[in-house]
Amino acid sequence: MQKFFLQQADNGVWFGMFPHLLRKGIVHGISTRLGGTSLPPYATLNLGLHVGDDAERVRENRQRFCQALEIEAERVVNAEQVHGDKVFLVTDRETGRGARDYAGAIKGADALITNSPNVPLMLFFADCVPVLIVDPIHRAVGISHAGWKGTVAKIAQKTVLAMQRHFATTAADCLVGIGPSIGPCCYEVDEVVLSKLKENFIAWRDLVEPSGERWRLDLWQANRLQLEEIGVPSGQIVISEVCTNCNTELFFSHRGEKGCTGRIGAVVMLQME
Repeated sequence: MQKFFLQQADNGVWFGMFPHLLRKGIVHGISTRLGGTSLPPYATLNLGLHVGDDAERVRENRQRFCQALEIEAERVVNAEQVHGDKVFLVTDRETGRGARDYAGAIKGADALITNSPNVPLMLFFADCVPVLIVDPIHRAVGISHAGWKGTVAKIAQKTVLAMQRHFATTAADCLVGIGPSIGPCCYEVDEVVLSKLKENFIAWRDLVEPSGERWRLDLWQANRLQLEEIGVPSGQIVISEVCTNCNTELFFSHRGEKGCTGRIGAVVMLQME
């Protein structure tokens, strides 16, 4: 079964999707860096308003990406993304927060959940892990930004648990897509990261491989493992297995481009019934 695929919209924007999330009432997508207006080093479909790019170009890029997914760009809800573990409950009142300016984004949050239709949740990435979560039974969705700090703090797991509290979501019903991000092939970490991993994962040895005086960390499997711990079935968690550092022609990579680059966006939304 195909895990993740890219396609080109009529407006030239390339984006990726998970086949198991393609179901009635759910819209989702993960952008690439192709099909936008930004100039180097943000070329071309940079969606981040906080990285130094021209704001009007970014707004145009967001319009193009949203048009490709047939969602309304002005309704998108963004988070500040501070590499924490705060999950924010989005309602209709938050519609449009951060859509046009970074200052308007949800403060201090790295994950968003909602059961409100026509409220797109969008976060931004350049090596960190996008985690898309769909509860097709109770009609709720969530999205997490899982860098190493968020991953070791189990933000993806906390996102599902928040959906349980607010929407009566059952972990066994959840469908999860783990999007393009830096892979275990390229992600070397130091003792500081390793010590945090040891504190939070009993099976931490399964998530790292020695690499000289450092370790290669598998963020994909760390996010899978924390979701399985609370009952999300392994077969319902799909990892794209696309490394952003290995594929800078398609995706932005903070590490691969030495910190000066754009951001892809991942979005998930419930449609009106």
